[in-house]
This record gives sequence, structure tokens and C-alpha cells, in this order.
Amino acid sequence: MRASGILMPVFSLPGPFGIGTLGKEAFAFVDFLAEAKQAFWQILPIGPTGYGDSPYQSFSAFAGNPYFIDYRLLASDGWLTADEIPAERPVGPIDYGALYNERPVVLKKAADRLLASPSPAYEAFCREHSFWLEDYALFMAVKAAQGQAGLADWPNALRCREPEAIAAAKAELAGSIDYYKAVQFFFYTQWSALKAYANAKGIRLVGDIPIYVSPDSSDLWTHPELFQTDGTMHLTQVAGCPPDAFAADGQLWGNPLYDWSVHKATGFAWWKQRMKYATSIYDVVRIDHFRGFESYYCIPAGDKTAANGHWEKGPDRDFIHAMHEALGEGSIIAEDLGYLTPEVKAMLSASGYPGMKIMQFAFDSRESGNYLPHTYHRNSVVYTGTHDNVTTEGWRINASAEDVAYACRYLRCKPEELTEAMICACLASVSDMAIIPLADWLHLGSEARINTPSTQGTNWQWRLSTPLPEGLSAHIAGLTVLYERVA
Repeated sequence: MRASGILMPVFSLPGPFGIGTLGKEAFAFVDFLAEAKQAFWQILPIGPTGYGDSPYQSFSAFAGNPYFIDYRLLASDGWLTADEIPAERPVGPIDYGALYNERPVVLKKAADRLLASPSPAYEAFCREHSFWLEDYALFMAVKAAQGQAGLADWPNALRCREPEAIAAAKAELAGSIDYYKAVQFFFYTQWSALKAYANAKGIRLVGDIPIYVSPDSSDLWTHPELFQTDGTMHLTQVAGCPPDAFAADGQLWGNPLYDWSVHKATGFAWWKQRMKYATSIYDVVRIDHFRGFESYYCIPAGDKTAANGHWEKGPDRDFIHAMHEALGEGSIIAEDLGYLTPEVKAMLSASGYPGMKIMQFAFDSRESGNYLPHTYHRNSVVYTGTHDNVTTEGWRINASAEDVAYACRYLRCKPEELTEAMICACLASVSDMAIIPLADWLHLGSEARINTPSTQGTNWQWRLSTPLPEGLSAHIAGLTVLYERVA
């Protein structure tokens, strides 16, 4: 089935509370997608974020981000009063510091009402999600009690989960634990309603999960045996990418690396559980850094750059077979960007999952891969660019004159037409799925870039600050029909 969709993070939606939410603006975006004859809405990870605000560094592989909860929906459900909803703010770049200070105050009022008389729906939610919810809530409660210190800086007894320390924390922090469980109930109640609405409109949600968990997460704290640690919850090796034309020192992510021998011995039980959960809350799941299952870049913990890392063998086909056992062979997108060895290509082929094509890379002289559209195959997903790329208009303005001229020769267009030409080339390609970032449909420049890898400061802050232009949905629908991508 040839189809298309739009990439738009939840946090980039407009709205009155300083960040995109799961409220009426999200429902309106679903309506826009349906009018534009799109079949998919791709988002970024929805987990709770910490220092740096990256959705790829979450406190949990299973929890939802409290920042996305819509106060208005809590009020309509009776958990807040109208005068408890904060005043509206102008839509602009996200101020995570303001969210960090405001959200817990407001959400605690709603949680206190729920916990004073827990509803059957809340109790059912806690039972259904108990395999991660209890650990996550305890982790967050302890973290708050430790002044939000990272896991590595907790007292030894708590960090290493000594039974007496854990029992004492559960008793002393019972109220805080219940608060974090209630907040997750609010999030998933709103998320489920949005997903049901989207599916009823013919829109499938494409979720995104990082391959790695955060070093400051309930996942590492609860299952240290699954990761490369020294036995006292300190990491021995961390994740990243080697130096390349885009980053001279490589990328130092700092995430825990898996102890794949332990995962294999358990039949990849944790990963099966994670993927089953992901495919229950999304319709399609994109796995970030898929090549890491074949081999992964290993950096000594404590290094300041990724330059001294080395490659280690991953689980490869054993992991693929385990995922096929748990999920079948569909509903997965493999993010296979970067340096791909023959072994990685063979693993991807064995998986049956579609890989990714990036139109900008086709014309970037720094990119060694071949992303020219005439080389694509059907089992792939094509993008003009992703959240890690500058917008296509920004690429046109900032790329070398030689690269822009090459793109214009190939796409038979003038430089000022390049963004639309790249979009059309994506839609015209043989790739089964084409995903276009909303910022590219709007022809926005570098100011709408979502993330610049290996940098800090202004990432994850862009929001749509103006109404969508009249006629945009009809324009997108017309091209979708023209290139026969109406699902």
C-alpha cells in the first residue's frame, strides 16, 4: 500500500500551556491530516524528559510525558476546577524551566482529587500497567526526595536497591508514589482518546522508541542486570556514534549499553515486553538506531568524546527472530541511517522491516550513502528530512552552492522551488511510505529545526506559532492523489 503522512512532534503543536498537549489542538491536527488525505501521523518519543529535554533520554521506556497532559480535559473530567487552570500563554518556543515549575503544582491538585476516591478506571489502569508503573512511580518519588539528583548520585543503598532501603522508601514516599501513578493515568487516558479518534479518522500513529534507555531511568534502576554496569549501578561503557563528516568527535550519547548475553538467556523477554507495549499504544513503531542490534559503538564511561570508542557485536538475527516471535513481521520501521556495513544490511533484509531514505542526504556531499531517489526500493520509508535535520528550506539556504546546484539539476527545478521539488520527489518515489515534516510543507527555514545532534541549548523547542495556511490541506491532498498515495 502506497501511503503518506506528516512528521509533527506533540510538543510542537500550538496551544495555551507552553507546550503541545493531547487536547483540542491535537484533535484538530488529526482533522487536518484527514482533510489532507494522509494516512500517518509520526511523532517523537512521548516519554517523560529530564535534563536536556531530549525525548530520547527519558526516565522510563514505558511512561508518558506529564507535560503533554491537557488541563482543559482534566477539568472536563472533574479533576480540576476552572480557576485552577493556569492563564494562557502566547505560543512560542518551549520554556522547559517554566513547565518544570508549574506542572507538578497543577497536576497534584488533580491527582489529590482522584486519589481521594480512586475510580474503577484508575484501579484497572494500575493493574494493567503494574509491570512498569510501580517501579517508575517509586523511581520518580525517590528522585524527587533526592532533590532530583540523577541515579548515579543517589545514596548507595537506594541506588543499589538494598531491600531495607527500598522498603523504607515505599513506606515514607507512599503519597508521592501514588501521585506519579495518578499522573500516568491522566496521560494515558488522554492518549488513548486521541489514538481512538485518529484511528476512527483513518489516521495511524507512528511512534518512535529510542534503542537505548536513559542512564537516569527506572529501567536501569529496576533491571541493572540487563546493562553493562560494574555491579553497583555505575556504567562501564556507554553508547554513541563514531566520528564522521557531521561530528568530528563523534556523538557521545551516554546511554547504558545492553548486556546482550543476559537478554539472549532470557529469550529477550524485556525487549519483547517493551515492543508489545509500544505496538499497543502506537499503530506503527519506528526503532531509532536499528543498526545497533547488529553491532554497537562502545565508549568507555567517563570519556568526554566518542573518539575512543570501538565496535562490539550485537545480537543480530537472534534479536530479529525474537521480535518476529513476539510481534510477527509488520508495523515496524527500522531507522537504518548512518554507516551501514554488509552485515547491517543483511540483518535489515532478514527482518523484513522497511528502512529509511532521506532526500536531503541524496544531495549532501558529506553523506557517503546513496540516497538518490532512483535507487529506492518499495520496502522503505522516505523523508525529506527528520527531526535531526535542518528543514529542507534551511538546507537549501545553508548547503554548499555545489550541493544545491546538483539537487536542482537532478530534480529539474530552480533553487527557490527546491523544497517543493524534494517533497514531490518523495511522494513520487517507489517507497511504500512517504513522511514529510510539517515544517517542510510550510517551507519554514532553520528557525523551525527541532534538533541539532551533539549540541545543547535550543533543541526540542520549536512550536507551530501561526495557524496553518488556508488551502494547505487541499494542496497536500492534491499531491497525495496525484502520486497515488491515498490509502
